[in-house]
Amino acid sequence: MMRLEIMDTTLRDGEQTQGISFSPGEKLQLAKFLLTELGVDRVEIASARVSEGEFNAARKIARWAAETGKTDRVEVLGFIDNGQSIQWIQDAGLKVVNLLSKGSLRHLEKQLRKTPEEHVNEIKREVQWAKKSGIAANIYLEDWSNGMLQSPEYVYFMLDALKEENILRFMLPDTLGILNPDQTYTFCKKIRDRYPDLHFDFHAHNDYDLSVANVLASVKAGFNGIHTTINGLGERAGNAPLSSIVGVLHDHLKVKTGIVEKNINRASHLVERFSGIRIPVNKPIVGENVFTQTSGIHADGDSKDHLYYNDLLPERFGRTRKYALGKLSGKASIKKNLETLGYHLDNDALRQVTQRIIELGDRKESVTADDLPYIIADVLDNGALNKRIFIKNYTLTLSGGMRPMAHIRVQMDKDVRESSSIGDGQYDAFMKALWKIYDDLGKEKPVLTDYRVTIPPGGKTDALVETIIKWEFHGHTITTKGLDGDQTVAAIKATEKMLNIIEQKTENIQPKKINKN
Repeated sequence: MMRLEIMDTTLRDGEQTQGISFSPGEKLQLAKFLLTELGVDRVEIASARVSEGEFNAARKIARWAAETGKTDRVEVLGFIDNGQSIQWIQDAGLKVVNLLSKGSLRHLEKQLRKTPEEHVNEIKREVQWAKKSGIAANIYLEDWSNGMLQSPEYVYFMLDALKEENILRFMLPDTLGILNPDQTYTFCKKIRDRYPDLHFDFHAHNDYDLSVANVLASVKAGFNGIHTTINGLGERAGNAPLSSIVGVLHDHLKVKTGIVEKNINRASHLVERFSGIRIPVNKPIVGENVFTQTSGIHADGDSKDHLYYNDLLPERFGRTRKYALGKLSGKASIKKNLETLGYHLDNDALRQVTQRIIELGDRKESVTADDLPYIIADVLDNGALNKRIFIKNYTLTLSGGMRPMAHIRVQMDKDVRESSSIGDGQYDAFMKALWKIYDDLGKEKPVLTDYRVTIPPGGKTDALVETIIKWEFHGHTITTKGLDGDQTVAAIKATEKMLNIIEQKTENIQPKKINKN
């Protein structure tokens, strides 16, 4: 089985995404995770001579890499600049340069205004500087794809001239994302057959949404390595996303990599948090919805010998299969959610709950598994599921030049408590007042991990607002939603749901048979 080398360039090429700038501390944490937890073979962490912050990040990573024996797996983009990039990398304490050169005659003549011979001589001098400085050299042939389309003889001239030099890897980018899979395979196969002893990496961009397919083609053509970014970050339409590529390589080509599949989701969410760019809910492998069955027919089929499963099982990636609740839900979807919660309904009760969820879906209201106890209680009027905690009253004030303030009254069983607090916003003030009550009672509090607000399209002023909040409690993620015309009121509704869900969890309710009567 072929062992493919994966170089991740989230911290260099991925940082060229508009609006992204990782701090030195974030770069260090990501480099550690990518190399030790995710299992990529190499990381490209910076561009030489860009900024003081970039240098500080490189030094931080270099110190950690030296302590852990990973220095040769950390790379920096360098330039043909009479040794200045080499010196920068050496001063940072790193040992690998990825030299940027021209892979198409048009780029060479129009941008550098030099001859191929002049360019080759400059590269050779740079490689010699690297060798004397103890720096290993790889080389990018920028715009290689256009080079193969428009000036293949120039590409061959460059490779012929450099193949005997002290260059570890020749890295061939589809810089503008112009290739299709047929072209990628043809060009990579020509290069592979002509230079069987050289190490070649393929670097894809996603302008035509073909980066994953092009990576697949390059590997089929016999390339030794590929470049990726987490979540497909990168300039313009981005680079090839590692999550999608790993699934394709492992399942379709049976290629061996060092990637630990169960940590892909963690890597994606770490980058999401640091970059501020959300993962699309339908993004393969890591999107929030990709392991969620919406159709009741699919849920029924999964109960009958996993008829709607494929090889991309969620457990491979540290995730679990879910069954959505909405107007397309059938009894099978709802039963699977109830089983997860430890509840069992008789047929009549199940029919009523199913109908209520369909009605909510028709009104475009979202339903989560955590909403089920409330729906059951509402439909069946079952006291065992009645709420114990009520946000009875609240006053929220916002005045110019003053911090927002909240005054709240909360009922817990028969006990009513009041509290006030200021905050950085109205909801923050509300939560601080609420947690004062919890602190007085010695009750455990969850941790808010995500807060999202969505509105129907169209921007109407009377549109409903849906606030979606995620909480962590004893290692369990709770997602609650509130719907109202006011964002803060919707958030308070979601918070009240969360408080009651936690009450149920802390009571350790055992699975029970719930009947209409």
